[in-house]
Amino acid sequence: MGDLELLLPGEAEVLVRGLRSFPLREMGSEGWNQQHENLEKLNMQAILDATVSQGEPIQELLVTHGKVPTLVEELITVEMWKQKVFPVLCRVEDFKPQNTFPIYMVVHHEASIINLLETVFFHKEVCESAEDTVLDLVDYCHRKLTLLVARSSCGGPPEGEGSQDSNAMQELQKQAELMEFEIALKALSVLRYITDCVDRQWSVSQPPQLAHLKRIQRLHPVCWFLSPGKLQQFEGSRWHTVAPSEQQKLSKLDGQVWIALYNLLLSPEAQARYCLTSFAKGQLLKLRAFLTDTLLDQLPNLAHLQSFLAHLTLTETQPPKKDLVLEQIPEIWERLEQENRGKWQAIAKHQLQHVFSPSEQDLQLQARRWAETYRLDVLEAVAPERPRCAYCSAEASKRCSRCQNEWYCCRECQVKHWKKHGKTCVLAAQGDRAK
Repeated sequence: MGDLELLLPGEAEVLVRGLRSFPLREMGSEGWNQQHENLEKLNMQAILDATVSQGEPIQELLVTHGKVPTLVEELITVEMWKQKVFPVLCRVEDFKPQNTFPIYMVVHHEASIINLLETVFFHKEVCESAEDTVLDLVDYCHRKLTLLVARSSCGGPPEGEGSQDSNAMQELQKQAELMEFEIALKALSVLRYITDCVDRQWSVSQPPQLAHLKRIQRLHPVCWFLSPGKLQQFEGSRWHTVAPSEQQKLSKLDGQVWIALYNLLLSPEAQARYCLTSFAKGQLLKLRAFLTDTLLDQLPNLAHLQSFLAHLTLTETQPPKKDLVLEQIPEIWERLEQENRGKWQAIAKHQLQHVFSPSEQDLQLQARRWAETYRLDVLEAVAPERPRCAYCSAEASKRCSRCQNEWYCCRECQVKHWKKHGKTCVLAAQGDRAK
């Protein structure tokens, strides 16, 4: 894998320098599609770099050229598009696109950006370079985790199996719902990496960056309820049934939650600014039930958290402060909503006419560009596990001979999946022949 390289250093810098924010109206446009492809390449290259541990050029380029705030704004823009414009597109009864892949690219854009941020935010200098937009990112993560908690209380993520009577747009909606769950888990990791920076010594010229600590402390109670069940665990993009002997083993997601809580509760900077109310104390003390000896063996530092909670039982709570408080607040979501309020129908209509109804020739051209972007050797290198059957999700060993994009465990599953896969398969194959 060390010899596998998607982007040359000079090429990666050109792509990073060209990153910019797009208005909601331009989502899915030709210029936006080009940037989406560039982001996918940067995303895959960043994962490859992190895997082989040979430097982090993508992370360094994003910091050097000040593009982390751009990524955060793009992330929130596509989040708003999915909440405000995408439902309008799905309600248009006479909209029956020949191929939904152009819309899927916009829906998938959020997952691409949050995945890239998860990869690079491991480095604290990236959090610093986000500047004021780190507040917007904290709020974004809070929105995603709130949805995750709400979904957990309803029995977990939505099922992937679709109805035989559902149309293409309904299937796309179901895919978007499934994707939302994975996005929330990525947001959890990003939030944890932000908490790693609570004790950074910000310079006097950058006092607003300290505001993200107060923002997290206000919103972090959502993390108290993020204790994944042990009968099944979500890891490697899939749910896995956990054997009884493995149910006490700490998963990566559990670890992210505990480390985030450790940072928020035990760092000196956080403790100096934390207001311990009666409600907060009651919620925090619930954590003691989860701090078992098995957990402490796997994360020894949590012994400090256990001692903190024991001391907390004897600590007097503080009444809510009534003093005048001046606090910096996130602005990207509110600004975008003000700029586009009342325009959601018009934006959807414009995109239906000019973006999501491409000609057959345009689709073939786009398919060729997708084939160049999503190189199979790179995708297989960054895949977290062996391929899975596109129909039944079992481990797969056979690939579609025409498009080479989908995997199947047997011929029967491939035949059953052809109704969904057929149009995309033909289009991708045409794109490959046109190269």
